Amino acid sequence: MIAVFSVLLVVTLSMLVTRVASVALVHTGMGREAARFQARSAFTGAGFTTTESEDVVSHPVRRRIVAWLMLAGNVGIVTAMSSLLLSFVDMRGTPGPWLALGVLAGGIALLLFVSSSAWVDRHLCRAISWALGRFTDIDARDYARLLHLRDDYGVSDLWVRPGDWLSGRTLADAGLAREGILVLGIECPGGSFIGAPAEDTEIRDRDRLLLYGRTSRIAEIDRRIPDAGGEEAHHAAVAEHRRIAGDERSAAGR
Repeated sequence: MIAVFSVLLVVTLSMLVTRVASVALVHTGMGREAARFQARSAFTGAGFTTTESEDVVSHPVRRRIVAWLMLAGNVGIVTAMSSLLLSFVDMRGTPGPWLALGVLAGGIALLLFVSSSAWVDRHLCRAISWALGRFTDIDARDYARLLHLRDDYGVSDLWVRPGDWLSGRTLADAGLAREGILVLGIECPGGSFIGAPAEDTEIRDRDRLLLYGRTSRIAEIDRRIPDAGGEEAHHAAVAEHRRIAGDERSAAGR
């Protein structure tokens, strides 16, 4: 029976370790779901090859988090399997295995219930964020919360293709800020990156724009073509943003 409780302890610690790692990855700028997926993949050694995995490998802090997670996963899985095997081998020929199996199943069911609780998740994430900021050098700010990435607000990338409405314009000419869209950076075809670009920066073909604003508006800009209809859509978007901004200020009492 001691081995069964050892397994439950290892499972509990494993779940806690992956949760800590996923919160740490979120604080490096990864999305919440992507961070959880990568943390579980690294812990179990699944090693999925995706664009998100490349983002982990190319980021020094994320790479360090995942490296420790892989080590902890190998130790935890081996320990759990060894303890479980010894538990049932030691109780051959006795009614003990059925009791042990019942305790194990009940313990795992309880852990799954706790792990799926929104209340537990919210308070655990807060505690982990506080601990990361207090005891590590990881930037423990939740950028999703700081940028209010909800209610259609988000960070998106937009690829500029030949013939797009944005192609060949400067940021001042495009006037995206007047539509409520902020250009956080521009990744050029050669791999160079322009952070917080100036208004006189020209948008060129095959540039990848990193934008913050309403995702529905960013999607509409991506569909525009450089004709009279595109200009009308721009002016309509500017007017709509003024109205939305006025409503948001009124709701905030300003």
